[in-house]
Amino acid sequence: MSEQQDLPLTSTHWGTYRARVSNGRVQELLAFEQDPDPSPIGSGIIDVQDGPTRIDAPMVRQSWLEHGPGARTDRRAVDPFVQVSWEKANALVAEELNRVRRTYGNQAIYGGSYGWASAGRFHHAQSQMRRFLNCIGGFTASQFTYSFAAAEAMIPHVLGSFRAYLDSCTSWDSIRDNTRLFVCFGGVPLKNGQISQGGTGKHYQRQSLKDAGAAGIDFVNVGPLKSDLLDDVGGTWLAARPNTDAAILLGLAHTLHVEGLADLDFLKRYTVGYERILPYLTGAEDGAPKDADWAAEISGLSADTLRDLARRMARERTMISVSWSLTRQDHGEQPFWAAILVASMLGQIGLPGGGFGFGYSAMNYIGGRFNSLPGAAFPQKTNPVESFIPVARISDLLLHPGDQFDFDGVEYEYPDIRLVYWAGGNPFHHHQDLNRMRRAWQKPDTIIVNEWCWNALAKHADIVLPCTTPLERQDIALTPRDSYVVAMSKLTEPYGQARDDFEIFRGIAEAMGIGAEFDEGLDQSGWQRRLYDETGENSRAIGIEIPDYDSFLQQGWFKVDDPTEPIIMLGAFREDPEANPLATPSGKMELFSETVHGFGYDDCPGHPVWIEPYEWLGNADPRWPLHLISNQPKEKLHSQLDHGSVCKSAKIKGREPVVMHPDDALARGLQGGDVVRVFNDRGACLGGVTVDDSIRPGVVQMSTGAWFDPADPAAPESLCKHGNPNVLTRDKGTSRLAQGPTAHTCMVQIEQFDEELPPVTAHEPPKILRPVPGGQA
Repeated sequence: MSEQQDLPLTSTHWGTYRARVSNGRVQELLAFEQDPDPSPIGSGIIDVQDGPTRIDAPMVRQSWLEHGPGARTDRRAVDPFVQVSWEKANALVAEELNRVRRTYGNQAIYGGSYGWASAGRFHHAQSQMRRFLNCIGGFTASQFTYSFAAAEAMIPHVLGSFRAYLDSCTSWDSIRDNTRLFVCFGGVPLKNGQISQGGTGKHYQRQSLKDAGAAGIDFVNVGPLKSDLLDDVGGTWLAARPNTDAAILLGLAHTLHVEGLADLDFLKRYTVGYERILPYLTGAEDGAPKDADWAAEISGLSADTLRDLARRMARERTMISVSWSLTRQDHGEQPFWAAILVASMLGQIGLPGGGFGFGYSAMNYIGGRFNSLPGAAFPQKTNPVESFIPVARISDLLLHPGDQFDFDGVEYEYPDIRLVYWAGGNPFHHHQDLNRMRRAWQKPDTIIVNEWCWNALAKHADIVLPCTTPLERQDIALTPRDSYVVAMSKLTEPYGQARDDFEIFRGIAEAMGIGAEFDEGLDQSGWQRRLYDETGENSRAIGIEIPDYDSFLQQGWFKVDDPTEPIIMLGAFREDPEANPLATPSGKMELFSETVHGFGYDDCPGHPVWIEPYEWLGNADPRWPLHLISNQPKEKLHSQLDHGSVCKSAKIKGREPVVMHPDDALARGLQGGDVVRVFNDRGACLGGVTVDDSIRPGVVQMSTGAWFDPADPAAPESLCKHGNPNVLTRDKGTSRLAQGPTAHTCMVQIEQFDEELPPVTAHEPPKILRPVPGGQA
């Protein structure tokens, strides 16, 4: 074993690393020896592990501390914070939770978390928070994710499940050996493939793509960004208008139908509802055939190109990949449904290298070939509160208590939220129309967060409890989406008075008299051993042996053996649909869903359609002529480590880059390196120009993740000095079915910023009032 392999390990959502530690600090993160394509993101934490952005002690907003819950909520992000002791903080939180639940009921507590705080199995902030809140009687929760909420609601009506097929996409080796044509809507973005929720031991998306290209597979990248597909594989770029994917797919379906290329035998045996779609597809229903000419006019592509593509797809073994980003647009339910329709008409679903896949390289695990360990999770207990929201409806929840909302066929009511508790995740990154959300954020009496750094969430809170980073705690990286299991070492002591989420919640639980119910008499090491041992029992039940816990800790990691055969999504269903039915009402793929049809939603009928978005290039307001794509960043995960050295090195004059086509830049007198104002009627932010002809004219791209940095935190609407594009995006649900986010439906204008550049203060802490030595905390 080399000297490097003797170094302790840690694991993150963006990779596994060996750590060089000296003088109590992590000096260097080195690539795990099993990883041929390590992500550079990890090293960004080293410069910010200590320092001014860390929260070093419990903090309480001054107005809240002096005047109580609900005091001057308009002063969130303006007031200074007052440092208090942990004893004081625990008492304040316990008292406020008790006040809210006794006065208003537990449904008045909203538990917000997004699960990305740590790759560790035990130190999973969402599980810790939900267990604690369930121990005190429950809370209003959220359902689904910002990543693909539209698909999470829609696809179970079509396939019986979404997650089951998300985690079992046809593996890259089957694609390499069998696919001849790979059509990817939204590309195969390697920047996204750096990440895998729950940790990753080995990155394989880049090599898989290269192997596929070397095997002679033709790639077709349909979307506004050429960079969404690796140049090494060649391929054809069809620079479609954003938000037109469903129309393109319907145009392909029309060609397959009218030219007799649809596999009618497959459609009859494995699907239901095809004949119900034909009146819409042919135009018999509305007089508008959804043919290639129709799709070309909407998408900006050539009708001949679309017809030729449809014919090639019918002639050759074809894989259709639909990016997760397609769901994050107005009517984002439709592209995935339309892709399943086209794949069904081709009749290749369940064959090696054929069919469809949900977002190759959306995360590292998509297309992997590995056996999943049935990992035990930190038990969250049962939430007795029935109220919930679709995850992207947080502003509606806070602004409109008592209002009704539709969701997946049922009408619900928003409860009156008095307290928000957030642990893990950052709504000032994820959510749309941040100016609207700031207004909503003033509604609750109290906002409590567990956070490790002074991001916008922490600055907009009333009580801030400092938590540790993964480098400061021991854990187990164990996920069903990766074959590597890693013992995450505690590499350094917690910064200041920071505590693990488990210890934070245990302290509050003890103050509320439920400590034993929360921890069950186990400390952190006891819980981790219990989760690992339960995983071992679950694994043995399916014929997988893993090392005992002590051996695992000693050796540091192990890899679960890969399956001997490639993974073929829906292969068993194709082989025998009667013996392996889908969990749909018919047991088949429902190209027309009677269930969805029965909901009566005009914005999501019973079959795939194209519905004009609320704003797009085909009907642009002259004031906002550019379509903004706010996709995932390549230097960080969401907004994590935005203040780290890796991410900062990519900024332009401290601002988030804005990619523009040369024609669009020239028309505005702009050149690379200029700082510009990006704006619409919802808000404005600054950005730094990058000129690149690999983006469609009329489209601009600005990644999410820049920490929100309002020029005037006291103003209800303010310019973001740093470049958070979610000040521009609209806060509207995809449809009444899923209520997912629609960030990718957004029109803007861009102009030179001629004023004196304001300093970026996003990464600076707020004003903090410290206790006088010897005084009372």
